[in-house]
Amino acid sequence: MHNPQSGYTVALAVASAGIALFSVMDVVMKGLSLGLGAYNAMLWRSLIGVVVAGILFLRSRPTLPEPAVIRLHVLRGLILAIMAFLFFWGLKFLPVAEAVGLTFIAPLFALYLARVLLKETISRRAVIASLIGLLGAGVIITGRFSGQYDEETSKGIIAVLASALLYAYNLILQRQQALVARPVEIAFFQNCVLLALFGSLAPFFGEIPAPVFLSPLVAAAVLSIASLQMMSWAYARAPANILLPVEYTAFVWAAILGWIVFDETVTPTTILGTILIVAACLVSARNWSSHEDDSAVA
Repeated sequence: MHNPQSGYTVALAVASAGIALFSVMDVVMKGLSLGLGAYNAMLWRSLIGVVVAGILFLRSRPTLPEPAVIRLHVLRGLILAIMAFLFFWGLKFLPVAEAVGLTFIAPLFALYLARVLLKETISRRAVIASLIGLLGAGVIITGRFSGQYDEETSKGIIAVLASALLYAYNLILQRQQALVARPVEIAFFQNCVLLALFGSLAPFFGEIPAPVFLSPLVAAAVLSIASLQMMSWAYARAPANILLPVEYTAFVWAAILGWIVFDETVTPTTILGTILIVAACLVSARNWSSHEDDSAVA
């Protein structure tokens, strides 16, 4: 008899590897955003991504997706495009670990989006978890403001928090998409949507990058596609609440890579705030997976 727990273990391992690759990609994209600007970094990464993902997609002998699936691809692609631009633009002004720590509030946002979009009930435990998560985000922001503060820092924080809100919606779409499309199809259509959106603005903002940026752009595209396929594969084989804790390993990678590549230090307030946010999200995950008769807030 098939044991679903063993399948979940494999899905967790694949998702963990996907998060690690995504974290490396974040660091590469921060360097590209500093050198090219966030827009051009996204434009050229998307172009290379379409080529790489297109080759993989065509080799799989695909069939044309149903119209409803195509609409889902387009919707998630648009959300990811805006989300990614805001994150990488904000990342120019913040240490990698701080930016990643702030994005962990996204699952809490997802609770309320699920209430609005899916008419799901929000329990009191979830409300308490949200308050703890907001406290954690406040600790990170307060720590940044009490240190070296300037106007650019506030722009970075606002951009990353806005990106986290969109990422919350992405979490809802991710599971839906993974159940109706293969990972290689998801990667191809996502890059097509990104290229269409950023390419439409190329006559106004596009610049041809110097040859020195070619290798990092190719690396960012390949890392993004590999990570996306691994996460899509995992989310098609395990519930979101099972995989949720894996998202938080990104903070460890962000702290290590930010220190190695950009000589960034991780402040105690960043660590404390991230711990509070992670704890809040784990409480929420427990709520999602339990079948207790908890009092609910309408």
